[in-house]
Amino acid sequence: MSTPNGFPQHSRVCLTRSMEGGAVQDLQAKKAGKAAKKEVGGEGAPPKIGTPISETLKLLPEELKANMKIKSITPRPPRKPRLERAASLDEKSWRKWRRFRTSQESLTDPNETSSSNGSLQEASPSPPTRGRASPCSPCCQQDSLHSSPDALEASPVGKSRGGASDLGKRASEISSAFGGLLRGKGFAGGKPRLSQIMPARPLPPMELNVASHSLRTANRIDSDCLDYRHYSQHKFGRVSSSLSDSKLQGNGTLYDNCSTDSMKSTFSVLTPIRAKDVRSRSYLEGSLLASGALMGAEELSRYFPDRNIGIFVATWNMQGQKELPVNLDDFLLPTDPDFAQDMYVIGVQEGCPDRREWEIRLQETLGPHYVLLHSAAHGVLYMSVFIRRDLIWFCSEVEYATVTTRIVSQIKTKGALGICFTFFGTSFLFITSHFTSGDSKVNERKLDYNKTIQALTLPKNVPDTNPYRSSSSDVTTRFDEVFWFGDFNFRLNKDRETVDSILNQNPDTDVSKLLVYDQLTSEMSRGSIFKGFQEADIHFRPSYKFDIGKDSYDTTSKQRTPSYTDRVVFRSRYKDDIQAVKYSSCPVIKTSDHRPVFALFRVKLRPGRDNIPLAAGQFDRDLYLIGIRRRTTRELQKRLEQKDQRSSSICSIS
Repeated sequence: MSTPNGFPQHSRVCLTRSMEGGAVQDLQAKKAGKAAKKEVGGEGAPPKIGTPISETLKLLPEELKANMKIKSITPRPPRKPRLERAASLDEKSWRKWRRFRTSQESLTDPNETSSSNGSLQEASPSPPTRGRASPCSPCCQQDSLHSSPDALEASPVGKSRGGASDLGKRASEISSAFGGLLRGKGFAGGKPRLSQIMPARPLPPMELNVASHSLRTANRIDSDCLDYRHYSQHKFGRVSSSLSDSKLQGNGTLYDNCSTDSMKSTFSVLTPIRAKDVRSRSYLEGSLLASGALMGAEELSRYFPDRNIGIFVATWNMQGQKELPVNLDDFLLPTDPDFAQDMYVIGVQEGCPDRREWEIRLQETLGPHYVLLHSAAHGVLYMSVFIRRDLIWFCSEVEYATVTTRIVSQIKTKGALGICFTFFGTSFLFITSHFTSGDSKVNERKLDYNKTIQALTLPKNVPDTNPYRSSSSDVTTRFDEVFWFGDFNFRLNKDRETVDSILNQNPDTDVSKLLVYDQLTSEMSRGSIFKGFQEADIHFRPSYKFDIGKDSYDTTSKQRTPSYTDRVVFRSRYKDDIQAVKYSSCPVIKTSDHRPVFALFRVKLRPGRDNIPLAAGQFDRDLYLIGIRRRTTRELQKRLEQKDQRSSSICSIS
C-alpha cells in the first residue's frame, strides 16, 4: 500500500525518540530502490521538520558538547503533510526515566558520578548497533541530525550520497548510537554528568532540643548530648551509627544529606561510654563518687537534674465496701498539678475483700508508664507502691513489716504496715496505720503510735544510710525520709452543731477555725505524738463522716461530728528535704463514709553506693499485663460507643 507521495508505507524509517534531535524522511524499501536513489540523490537530504539543534543540546552534559561533531543538513519540506504516529516504546521509557531523575534532590556525587542503579558508573564505549528503527511522532523531528563522533565519521551522510538501503542502515546506526549515549552507554570520552537539582526552597530547620516538657525525669537529655553527632565527632572523632555517608556512596545508592541524616540516630538519651572507661571501671566497687556507678551522682543527675523526685502519698478508709469507684482518675491523677508523679504510694484501711482487684484497678488507672514495685497487706490494711518503670533499676530490695495494736493479735483491723527501700542513696519508709477509734480515746491512739515505732523491725537487709543518727527504739529515725499516713481517728473536740455552723459560714478552703479543735494538731504541738513530724496546711473539709453516696455528713441517729481522721505526716533527717506541694481530699469518690486524702511531695535525692542489695528491676508483671489489657479494652469500648453515637440518626417524616 502506498502513501500519497508515492512511497510505500512500510519502507519509512524514523529515528528513535532517544535522539531528541530529529528524524530522517521515509525511505523506500528494496522494491522501490531506484525511485529512492533519485529522490535522495537529487535533493541531498531527507526532509524533516523540528526545533533548532541548540534546544537538543540542552539535553546533553556540557562535557559532551565539546566532543560532538555536528553535521548540519538543510532539509526540504515534504510535498504533502506527513502522518503522525504514536510515541515509540523508547520515547515512553525516556520520558519516565527523565521524570524519575529530575524528581531527586541530588543526582550525583560532586566528586564521582553515580546513579540510582549504578549503570552510569560503569559506562563504557559500545559500538554502534544495527537495529530496526522505531516509528516516532512529529515531536521527534529536528532540523539537524547529530550523533556521536564515531558514528558520524563512519557515516557518509552529508559527504556523499549512497543508496537508500545504505542510508537506512546508517540512519539506524546513528539512532542506536545516540540512544545509547542518552542511556550512558555510547561514548568513550568520559562519564556523562547531569546537572544537580537543588530544592525549590530551603529545608525547615531541625530543632536540637528534643526534651519534652511533659517528661520531667525519665528520658532527660544531657546538655552535652543534645546533638549526638556533633558531640561524637568532636569527642570521639566518629559518628556512632551503623550507617555512614561513605557506605552509602560506595554501593552506588542514590542518597542525599537529608535522607542520610534521617536514617541515622542523631539524638540519643544514652551517654557514650569510652572503651577505656569500661576496661578500668568497677561497677560494684561501692564508692560514692565512682564514675558510672549505677546509684552514683552521674546517673542521679541524668535522671533527676534537680535531684528532686515527685511522690504521691494517699490514704483511704474504704469501710470494707465491695463496690469500687468506677473511675479513680480524680483520686490518683488530679488535674493540678499538670505533671504526674514519679512514685505513687497508696495505703488503705478496712480494704475491700478482693485486694487483687483493687491493685488491678490502680494499675489500670496509672497506665503502662508505672509498675507495681511492691505491695503488702496486714489483715485489711493494704499498701501498694507504684513507680515509673524506667526507675526500678535504682531501687534496692523492698522490705516490709507489720504491727498489730489490738489486744487479740488475730484481729487485724487495727495496726500498722511499713514498707521501706532505698532509692539511689536516699532511704524511704512508708507507714500506713489504723489507730483506735472513739472521740475520747486520744491516749489509746498515742499508745498505738508508740507501739508502732518500737515494734516495726525495719530495715532488715538493706543497710542504713546514716547509722549514726539512728535509734533502736524508733524506726522512723533509721530512714532519711519517712511518710506516715492512715486513719489516725483523731477527732474535733467540738459538738456537731458548732462544727456544722463553722462549715456553713466559711468556704471550703478556710477551715482554720475548725483546726483549733483538732486533737492531732494539739498533740503534735505538745510533742506527745509524731515527734519530729510535720503536716502540710489543711485547706479541705473534714474527710469523715459522710453518708455513703452523698455529700452530706452523718445524718443517722448517732450524728457523728465531722473530723479530720485521715492524715498524711512526714519527717526527714535533713532539713527542707521534703516539700509539700499539695494536700487535699477527693470529694468525688463517695463509696465510703471516708473521703480519700492525698498529698504531693518533692523530695531531695542523694547519690548512693552500688554495694546494696538491688531489686534488679523486679515488679509484678502479671498485674501489669492485666491492668494494661483492661485499660486497652476500656478505651476500645469507649471509642465504639462514640462511633455508635455519631452513626445513629433520627429520621422524621413530615
